[in-house]
Amino acid sequence: MHQSRAGGTKIPPFSLSLFLSSPFFFSQGPCPVTVSSTSTASGLHVCRADYHHPAHAQALVGLLDAYARDVAGGGKPLGDFVKQHVVAELAARPQAFSVLAFDGTQPVGLVNCIEGFSTFACRPLVNVHDVVVLASHRGQRVGEQMLVLVEQLARERGACKLTLEVLQGNRSAITLYGRVGFAGYQLDPAMGQAQFLQKWLS
Repeated sequence: MHQSRAGGTKIPPFSLSLFLSSPFFFSQGPCPVTVSSTSTASGLHVCRADYHHPAHAQALVGLLDAYARDVAGGGKPLGDFVKQHVVAELAARPQAFSVLAFDGTQPVGLVNCIEGFSTFACRPLVNVHDVVVLASHRGQRVGEQMLVLVEQLARERGACKLTLEVLQGNRSAITLYGRVGFAGYQLDPAMGQAQFLQKWLS
């Protein structure tokens, strides 16, 4: 059991097979009434994750691990260190927030976001860092509904824009992002569109 340094939340040991085969049960529904949330007639419920809610913590780890195992996420499971610490580390960062989607009591979608800062606008921006929808629920606009709530939360933070990165081969995700208003980043068209680069430090 992991003791979160950011509020004492205990995260049960994670099992992907148990996560995918068993629904979560909540005494007051999948999302506490105190968090931002939306519901649809189809039974889909979208809400801001509470990092200190044990079931939300387990849902976040399970969905992130499912994403990591998918070809779009690299095709490898999360390491044990990440599974045990990622929720506490997110909770320790006030610039981080997450959105969860539930079909009834089953967690089916996740978006992790990190607030940054635009020097040109002198305002916050929000980077959409992970977008996860279980294969069983793709094509049902789960991602779109999560991004609607992400935009609402970003606006509440005074953010000037949302940003994200997407692999060129992830055509369904690119279609989704275009549908909800994302476009390639450029300043002067003569200089072309921005590229996403990285350099590992460890």
